[in-house]
Amino acid sequence: MSTFSIRYRFSLPNGKEHVFLLELQSETCVLVSSQATSSASAEASTRPNLPANAPANPPEWAALKFHQCKNCPLPAEATHCPSALQLSGVIDGFADVISYDNLQVTVETEERAISARLSAQQGLASLIGLIMATSGCPSTAVFRPMARFHLPFSSEVETAYRSASMYLIAQQFIVGDGGAPDLHMAGLERIYRGVHEVNRGMAQRLRAASRQDAIVNAVVQLDVLTNLVPATIEELLQEIRPAFEPLLAVVRKTRR
Repeated sequence: MSTFSIRYRFSLPNGKEHVFLLELQSETCVLVSSQATSSASAEASTRPNLPANAPANPPEWAALKFHQCKNCPLPAEATHCPSALQLSGVIDGFADVISYDNLQVTVETEERAISARLSAQQGLASLIGLIMATSGCPSTAVFRPMARFHLPFSSEVETAYRSASMYLIAQQFIVGDGGAPDLHMAGLERIYRGVHEVNRGMAQRLRAASRQDAIVNAVVQLDVLTNLVPATIEELLQEIRPAFEPLLAVVRKTRR
């Protein structure tokens, strides 16, 4: 099985460093394993993403019925929330971090490294969004294409551009399969509404699990973006339309 890795490196104000290494399956972008390492300890913990391979003692708040999302499509026999199992490793490293602590966060992929100094909740929102999309949760799996081409710390306009691009590429696949495309992106808003319910459920879980607010506020920040993008996507995309004018001119000529 071919995989690729994404590493998040958090440098905390107290001098500690937390590193999260995510291994993802290349074709499906499913999270194969996540490894958390702290500079305060030489030990690393690895958490497989499937409930069948869950840690020996998963936290109580990762149980599927604990603040289960209203729109959860997992079968009744499932015992744990896949996203919660993976996020439990993040919780362990950030119990004493406050939302607005300034951290140096570096994200390393096989192609490049991106580094920024930002608040703990901003850095964690990027990591948590990636984990939730790839963890095995059926509701957030729709964002696996964006996870495959992960852009950490993206702005509202960048997120709108990437979401629209992902959705319209999906329409191309639908056309190839003989279906009718949704070029007006009506279905994109429905997708974001579903993910909003997931974010709400996850925030409730994390409030019961974390002593500090950075983790919960990171999910809240993700949810703000989840609500903002579909509501303002047309306006956000209009901001970048001028850059498309040369391409539009060429496309129009080829249609004559």
